[in-house]
Amino acid sequence: MDASSFTRRKFVAALSMGTAHLLFSNPLLASDKNSFSTDPLQAIRLGQSGLETSLIGIGTGVHAGGRTAFLTRQDKSKSLGVLRHAYERGIRFFDCADSYGTHPLMKEALEGMAREKITLCSKIWVRPGGIPEPERPDADVVIDRFRKELNTDYLDMVQIHCMVDSEWTDTQKRQMDILQKLKDKGIVRAHGVSVHSLDAMKAAAASDWVDIVHVRINPYGIAMDKPDPAEVVQVINQLHEKGKGVVGMKLVGNGEYRNDSDKINHALKFVLGLGCVDMMIVGFETTAQIDNYLDRTKNTLTDLARS
Repeated sequence: MDASSFTRRKFVAALSMGTAHLLFSNPLLASDKNSFSTDPLQAIRLGQSGLETSLIGIGTGVHAGGRTAFLTRQDKSKSLGVLRHAYERGIRFFDCADSYGTHPLMKEALEGMAREKITLCSKIWVRPGGIPEPERPDADVVIDRFRKELNTDYLDMVQIHCMVDSEWTDTQKRQMDILQKLKDKGIVRAHGVSVHSLDAMKAAAASDWVDIVHVRINPYGIAMDKPDPAEVVQVINQLHEKGKGVVGMKLVGNGEYRNDSDKINHALKFVLGLGCVDMMIVGFETTAQIDNYLDRTKNTLTDLARS
């Protein structure tokens, strides 16, 4: 981002025209167009974490909480069909969490997948509520349960879920240290945080411990850490510049405009054009949605390459 030329007024004006992405420096778009991939399933690197995965991932936490989510509530065969279709189409990032209750479902889906090709993410819940038990065991105990629930020796990514305060790197220091020890043992390949406030995001940017951050981003300020996208993007850009992997979520405002085709296209162009969001996860509910978003993303990348 060129800080000298960036102003909120310029950002808002560009946003209204669908060209806000042009205000930010995207190394992909600045490169030789012949080498710019328009593949929606292209492999990307998550910052300096060492993880490589697909540009689009599937989130399993649609309308989730208390270890239940859309995929756990609908017919299991349909949900397994969604996860397996994602894999068959080339999606390699699968986003779970303790609070979603999707580990058993993911375990069954993994039986038909090449584990070494999958980036499997889950999140530990440390706050009150969110999961049925009042107890909050240490991260090593929780991760051991995760591995059994998923039938896997390791997790590619573990996030501390839904941090909202600026002091989370102090209050969660014990869990952070445990996760680092698990990373040293190869049980966890990368760790980080899912943020739900701008203060928490700023703390993540300042922390050397953070490998990867889940951030809420769309051009409309819906279900985001601040209603002003310009303010949020500036901090996301700081994360990116410091080598943090950035996983974009809430692309359609937590489903707010899921049926508005123009807004979805605008959001894709905005997020993919920023250059500071490495990948995005979408809470797919059907196989048709997966196919639709892959087509949309390919068209968006083609438009960006031409612009």
